[in-house]
Amino acid sequence: MIEINNLAREYHLGRAGKETFSTVAKIVLKGENRETKTLSLAFVSKTEIKKLNKKFRQKNKATDVLSFELKEPFSTAQGRNFLGEVVICPQVVKENAKKYGNTFKAEMTKIFIHGILHLLGYDHEQSKSRAEEMEKKQEYYLSIF
Repeated sequence: MIEINNLAREYHLGRAGKETFSTVAKIVLKGENRETKTLSLAFVSKTEIKKLNKKFRQKNKATDVLSFELKEPFSTAQGRNFLGEVVICPQVVKENAKKYGNTFKAEMTKIFIHGILHLLGYDHEQSKSRAEEMEKKQEYYLSIF
């Protein structure tokens, strides 16, 4: 299951968009044997994601996606199946899509998968081998779409 919160005024997420994000989440979670897990997806402005990136990663710049994994001791009986939240900035995604020659939808799908993989414990910043492992997973799930 996925909960979606659209806090980015410039981004209009229709019913088809919600269904797409739900499908992506289900496929990735099932592929990682975590289909009983739930997550939250939030869309925020460029200003807000820059603040979050500075606060939690000490990087004073806007980014396309951040992931916030729910870890102990914050897990509750009710929240045991809750992985955490993926936060996406549609404005940065749009800029990156143009920069990388992707469609907005393809870039959005890519970074959402990327964010989910972070919630599942993959981390491309730990080592080269972990980065390669995460990239292979990301490419695999992207190929499905």
